[in-house]
Amino acid sequence: MSDLTTQSATGYLEVEGGKLYYEVAGEGHPLLLIHAGVAHNAMWDGQWEEFARRYRVIRYDTRGFGKTTLESEEVSFSNRQDIHDLLTHLGVDKAYVVGVSRGGQIATDFTLEHPEMVDGLVLVAAGLGGYNEGELTEEEQSLSGEMEKLWEAKDWDRLSEMEMNYWLNGPTQPKDRVPAKLRDKVRGMIHYNYSNQPYEGKPRTLTPPAIGRLGEIKVPTLVIVGTLDESAVMRIADVQAQGIPGAKKVVMQGTAHLPNMERPEEFNRIVLDFLDGIGA
Repeated sequence: MSDLTTQSATGYLEVEGGKLYYEVAGEGHPLLLIHAGVAHNAMWDGQWEEFARRYRVIRYDTRGFGKTTLESEEVSFSNRQDIHDLLTHLGVDKAYVVGVSRGGQIATDFTLEHPEMVDGLVLVAAGLGGYNEGELTEEEQSLSGEMEKLWEAKDWDRLSEMEMNYWLNGPTQPKDRVPAKLRDKVRGMIHYNYSNQPYEGKPRTLTPPAIGRLGEIKVPTLVIVGTLDESAVMRIADVQAQGIPGAKKVVMQGTAHLPNMERPEEFNRIVLDFLDGIGA
């Protein structure tokens, strides 16, 4: 712990219309971690120390999440430019990039817009810009509709509970499938984001979208998905694995949308083995 502590740092970076909160630990090749849309940077706690023993690990809060701030609802921003600015600020020319869910979509888009800054990509239960072919099951549609109504009503308590159950446990799984401590952590992150982020801003999307451009990704890529995840996410993983040249796909049995939090030891081994292979 002492060596990691002496190499760690936290800070805020002024960016277009706001400030990005970030943390850095460890030494070695840069490794950027991008959180899911139902979390903030603390979702990487189970990876932080382990990854920092081998890499210079960077995690941050995207706009509208965690400790990152937006000046107003009217701010227009690019998640891709935010990453570029953050890596440049830290003196990073190239990095491995790992993203979960919405973070995976951002990672893909960043790789397409700034291929010169990425030398390895890990997509975990990732979204995909422009993908609209993944119809949900009837049960998933019903649950999504309920969550939409809670969002419109700004009922953050009930919405945080529902989103936690849907994404952490899995859409059709028992509500106590994962340990209570982990449920509390994810619920708390979701509630924190809703309660402490007054603005969403206006994110600028990648044009053309990633769905038609996966063949442009030339870096080694790993796609990870859990067997209990939402049906659309599982289909997207297939599209990514088939569309990105040379991509490898790993299915984590018995996990849902946040496999790095559910089974950190297994997840860490999978990712580190992949990254070690790139380095070799």
